[in-house]
Amino acid sequence: MSLCILAAGKTVTLTVAAFTLSWIHSVERTRWEEDWKVTPSGLQVVEARVEGSGAGMEPQEGAVLRDGWWVYAPRVGAQRRVMLAASGATGGGWTLCTVQGCLELGKTAGETISLEPCEATGSSQPR
Repeated sequence: MSLCILAAGKTVTLTVAAFTLSWIHSVERTRWEEDWKVTPSGLQVVEARVEGSGAGMEPQEGAVLRDGWWVYAPRVGAQRRVMLAASGATGGGWTLCTVQGCLELGKTAGETISLEPCEATGSSQPR
């Protein structure tokens, strides 16, 4: 399996089994991170970390405070697609990191990005 990133009519294919998605919360200005796995059934978030708490950043029940971060396992199933839409309110978009390095995504307001599992050839999985 691979991860396909679709933006501005182009597709970037990363041959990876996992990635971390991070961003700065638009109101509280603190960092949020999620660890994801690329699986045949979709993208599965396995752990989330929120640096602090505040408006719209309440950690899930069972979260543990570890070195200033609320750490928890989100209770959601595999997602066929994860859509990212840049608001322009944070001064940046998202950072997607893999073992191969990091990419900046969605720096421009209104830019929509789709993350989805795909074949190594870059073709999307059936929905």
